[in-house]
Amino acid sequence: MLRLAALGLLLALAVTLSSSAVVLENGLPNLWSQTAGQVIELPMQDGILTPNPWNYLNRQSLYRLVIAGTDPYLTYMGTTQTENPFWGLALQLGWMQSSGRLADPSGSTTCGLQTGDAMCISPESFWGCMNYFTSALPFLSAAQQGFLGENIQIKLQVPAGVEGFCTTYTECSASYSDAMTKWDAFFQALKPTSESTLPDNEKKDSILGVYWVAQMATTYASSTCNVKKSHYSAEEQSFADSWLDSAEYVAAAHFHSNLEKSVLFLNPLPGRILRAGDVAPNIDDLTQEENNSLKIFSWMKSINTILGGSMVRMWKGAMCSVTTREKGKELLEQLLTNPSFPTGSFLSFITEMTTAC
Repeated sequence: MLRLAALGLLLALAVTLSSSAVVLENGLPNLWSQTAGQVIELPMQDGILTPNPWNYLNRQSLYRLVIAGTDPYLTYMGTTQTENPFWGLALQLGWMQSSGRLADPSGSTTCGLQTGDAMCISPESFWGCMNYFTSALPFLSAAQQGFLGENIQIKLQVPAGVEGFCTTYTECSASYSDAMTKWDAFFQALKPTSESTLPDNEKKDSILGVYWVAQMATTYASSTCNVKKSHYSAEEQSFADSWLDSAEYVAAAHFHSNLEKSVLFLNPLPGRILRAGDVAPNIDDLTQEENNSLKIFSWMKSINTILGGSMVRMWKGAMCSVTTREKGKELLEQLLTNPSFPTGSFLSFITEMTTAC
């Protein structure tokens, strides 16, 4: 359970950053208490684990089990019990669920709706599809590398008639070899990194670098989900594109996606699917924080497009050392959470750091 001090801080953050999208429940991701705390609590058939990643609680359980299995090798990451980088993905899934982004966007079923099965994750959801890759692939890799126990066999469930989603380690390795190889590399790096004599900040930066390489490889692998964006408004599609682009920045900075930092970044995200005519910062039923985050996402995407992609390339070039990556993380936090932060400072920083590198 969370330490009391950390819990108080997180609850304070949630109130301060108030958003209509709920990402915390009693200081933990939505419905966390209802997820599986042990592997044996997952569905099983004939000795094979058969979790259903199209059920919110089952999918969130995958993250909980990976966090529990890897925590012993991440003690150098910080002082709380929620320093594991997988907390960011667990919170992200919670935001998708509470904002309605896991529901069927086609309207042909009630999957994910309060009037139907609220825990259902629709295979037609772009967001649910993207998140499938960032939940299933690392879970299967963690199991293969022994972090969930010995000799565990897994075959993920898939809805009838749905294709295009690998369900076993072997299938995923064959279909998405680059992403799975990089997740294997991350899990294989955990033990030697924890035993290293390097300073904790260097170990932390190193393992986060390996983590984000795997994350980005998974994001690229999930490009097959892009066809599902057609279910949404042009405004939601643009936000989804900006959201994907933002991953390039946080990955290059080796962002520490622990619970505390992830709350800061997720609370200001829009608490509902964007509709036609939604133009930030003037969306009446969204909070000031949500409007600001949408405005910043749009600005970053527009500037990068105008510059022919060079802003992302310059940012990656500027993230050349532990020191510049620390400064980069601080800048991203200010940019996305401080409405009065001057965007010009962002460009100045990139230029300055690129020169320094």
